[in-house]
Amino acid sequence: MSFTHIAALVPLDTLGHYLSWHFIQISVANFVVIVLMAVTFVAALVAPFPGRRRRKENQ
Repeated sequence: MSFTHIAALVPLDTLGHYLSWHFIQISVANFVVIVLMAVTFVAALVAPFPGRRRRKENQ
């Protein structure tokens, strides 16, 4: 599948959708990116380091 087929799935000639909470207004696309970055950050904090188990066994 080429890039033109993938780009045809999303209409790019329409206005974006926005979320509004009182004085905060953010586009849905930016909100999704922020959520994915937060999930990645939390996963990096929770995931074990590769060498951590070996150091505990050697002590």
